[in-house]
Amino acid sequence: MAEIAATAVVDARAELDDDVRVGPYAIIGPHVRIGAATTVGAHAVIDGYTEIGRRCRIFPHAAIGLEPQDLKYQGGVSWLRIGDRTVVREFATLNPATKEGESTLVGPDCLLMAYSHVAHNCRLEDHVILANAVNLAGHVTVESHAVIGGVTPVHQFVRVGAHAMIGGGSRVPKDVAPYTLTAGNPLRTCGLNQRGLSRRGFPEASIDALRRAYRIFFREKLGVTEAVARIRAEVPATPEIEHLLAFVLSSERGITR
Repeated sequence: MAEIAATAVVDARAELDDDVRVGPYAIIGPHVRIGAATTVGAHAVIDGYTEIGRRCRIFPHAAIGLEPQDLKYQGGVSWLRIGDRTVVREFATLNPATKEGESTLVGPDCLLMAYSHVAHNCRLEDHVILANAVNLAGHVTVESHAVIGGVTPVHQFVRVGAHAMIGGGSRVPKDVAPYTLTAGNPLRTCGLNQRGLSRRGFPEASIDALRRAYRIFFREKLGVTEAVARIRAEVPATPEIEHLLAFVLSSERGITR
């Protein structure tokens, strides 16, 4: 049975699973679904066609599922889906997709810190961290275990690769390759995220292969096609190397180098 504060406003059509807790003055709209053991803080607003998973934590004053901030939005049913155990901190804003039938997706085990913004049609995979006041424009993709430092805007359609880390106060106009460290304005890649990879249990052989690929791609001033050919010829084809190469070859906005 959900536990709802007396001053909260929860539409009778909303679907709240067992052990959901809703704090004072929170507002939950008619098309919202919230999974078991999720908590919704005071004054949070959850509206639209929004699905929130199990054991999530929504902090006070978060605004989730309201209309996308996109002039192309013409109404209709579009979704915001948030995975299990994700934490949304104070004053964060998350919007559904623009076109009918589409979704904005936030994976499980993410942390979206205060004042962060996830715009329409974004896709965040698992264990993503957005620090305070990170602003994702529309159609941004952030892969698993990526970390974006505070007060960083990310341009629409940009992709941030798995296990990448972006320093705070940066500006991100191009794709950020997996496993890398980037920072600055203009943004530049400044190393491999070796410490993060080690903490997450990557084998030393995989990290060594990424070091070798990093030197070829980011330090030898080669074109993308030539660099990829060199890596394929000289570096063991680990899963991480294959993911890195697939990422850079599919980039449409260009890779931060």
